[in-house]
Amino acid sequence: MSAAAPVWRARVFTLLPGVFPGPLGASLAGAALKKGIWVLETVDIRGFARDKHRTVDDAPFGGGPGMVMRPDVLAAAIDGTGGGDGRLIYLSPRGRILDQALARELAAEPVVGLICGRFEGVDERVLEARGIEDVSLGDFVLSGGEIAAMALIDTVVRLLPGVIGDPAGLKDESFEAGLLEHPQYTRPQVWEDRAVPKVLLSGHHAEIEAWRRSQAEAVTRTRRPDLWSRFSARKKGEVRS
Repeated sequence: MSAAAPVWRARVFTLLPGVFPGPLGASLAGAALKKGIWVLETVDIRGFARDKHRTVDDAPFGGGPGMVMRPDVLAAAIDGTGGGDGRLIYLSPRGRILDQALARELAAEPVVGLICGRFEGVDERVLEARGIEDVSLGDFVLSGGEIAAMALIDTVVRLLPGVIGDPAGLKDESFEAGLLEHPQYTRPQVWEDRAVPKVLLSGHHAEIEAWRRSQAEAVTRTRRPDLWSRFSARKKGEVRS
């Protein structure tokens, strides 16, 4: 009998534990959560505050607007819940952009801790002291890290064994080969005088595969020239080697 796949664990450090699981409790992620393929833990950072007012933030040294999450409180939350036994990530606009490659890295980790900031962010010292990585969804700002954490978790969970019905379907998705996904079509065959491309009705799998590849390349070249440049550079490197 083969050993069961290890359970992937997401540990979320947040001031808003009540917002979870949110959309993670539905669809593929929700079904996988019920099956025990992955586990969601929420840690209320405020529960580790040391004063009667449960204070988690303070004014920034050097002045400026807003408040900063205290390093002692966040460190206590991490240390008090075994948060240091896995990879720790702080959802931050200044971090490494979340992409499919990073999602695959995180899917291979048994435990991933996700720190959801609020206010103006968290004290830099706790990030350094606990080896916390910065990861960003993109070049924009959210009110807090909770939505970003949900997006990251969903991205990772769908890569776990047993979540997607046909794992082969993952290989054609956007970014898996460094390209955006090709266009998709379904019934009706003709809709508002727009017909499905004939090649998709041909039954010739090699021709369909070639068409899909050419479409993926065209879409990427037109809509994401940054991705296309990286893809082209990688292909040139493969040819030289």
